[in-house]
Parts: sequence; C-alpha cells; structure tokens
Amino acid sequence: TAHAPHWHDGVESLPDLPLFLVANEFFDALPIRQFERRGPGWSERMVSLRDGRLAPGLGPVTAYPALAHRLADTAEGDVVETCPAAEPVAGEIGRRVAQRGGAALFVDYGGWRSLGDTFQAVKDHAPADPFAGPGETDLTAHVDFEPIAGTIAAAGAAVTALTPQGVFLERLGIAARAAILARGLSGTALAAHLAAHRRLTHPDEMGQLFKVLAAYPQGKAPPPGLDPAG
Repeated sequence: TAHAPHWHDGVESLPDLPLFLVANEFFDALPIRQFERRGPGWSERMVSLRDGRLAPGLGPVTAYPALAHRLADTAEGDVVETCPAAEPVAGEIGRRVAQRGGAALFVDYGGWRSLGDTFQAVKDHAPADPFAGPGETDLTAHVDFEPIAGTIAAAGAAVTALTPQGVFLERLGIAARAAILARGLSGTALAAHLAAHRRLTHPDEMGQLFKVLAAYPQGKAPPPGLDPAG
C-alpha cells in the first residue's frame, strides 16, 4: 500500500530528507559496557563461564582514557555504564537534523551521567536472571543521555534540556485531555483510565524515571513541551 512501512538496518539508509523521528525505548535496548572503579583505573565487567553456565566476571584493571573524566565524580567500587552503539546513531541523527531540518524526539528511562548498575533482564513481565537462558529475556539498561546530547550537539543540531516525561506530558496538556476522556467513563473503565494517566505522569511511576530529549535545527524553537539546553 501507499503507507506500507519501510524497514532500515541503520539510520544511514534513511532518505536524505527532513527527518521527523520518534525513538521510544530505543537506546535502552542497545548493548552496554560496565566498568567498576578500581583505584585510579577501571575493571570491565565481563561474561565468563563458570561450571558450564554464563556468569559475571571482572577484567584486569586498566586506565580506559575514555573514562578519565569520571575519576573526579566516582568512588572505589562505583559502576559506570557506556553504550558505544548509541553515539554513532545519535551523531547521524544530529547531522541529518542540522543539515536537512526536522526534529528527533527521544523518550527513554535513564538520566544524565551514568552511575550505578542498571543492567536488567525481564521475562514475562517479571525480573529474570540475565545469565540464564541467553536469548530468551529482554535485556535493557538505563540510558545515559549526556553523551547522546553531546554527540548530537557536536553534529551541529540543537538539543533540549533533559525533561521528565511527566513534566513533558503535562506541558502538552495531558491533564486536560485526560479529564475530557474521563467524562464518558465510569466503573472499571474509569479506574483503568485514571491508572494509565498516573502511570505515565506520576513521579513514582514513569513520570520521573522516563526522560525526554529532542534534537532540532539551530536557530529554531525547540519542540513543544521542551526547553532549550541551558
């Protein structure tokens, strides 16, 4: 049909046109590396084989120049996560937005500047052992938006301030919209509607854990609901 989806293996093969992109829980699915602070260096967390089963292990202490800036804000034993696959994607998106226009909206759970072990596995909507049944669980980690924003800016696009999802949706009028929809509901349908609104916006649920970041052309106004980066 005229509106059939076209699948791409990477952002590089997207049409050379203005880009209007929404990436919802995209970056959290990319593979990460984890490093434990050890004195003036780092030990990378690796996967080893123990008694015939996959198990976590630690590599030798190494300097890792790319993490030299994190020595100032970490302590012995702290864990820092990196996502090498994220920055090339973010850079290409930033380049396209800068050169061709449009905007890119990123919505994911995470924060600014990785600190702590956020690696997790989920199976059948419940936490699972990431080393048991490889290939049978959903592996994710919190997104570190700091290097993504920096890469986009380096590619020539403007970036917004990182904004909690609840704040973003409230600015777009979700409360008024939810109130209008609630007028025609009652009983269990109304309860489900109110629960869904809370889940998306409340700080104790997705409202604070999920963040929103956008890329847009330099000199233009940021997308609605978001502020320019300070």
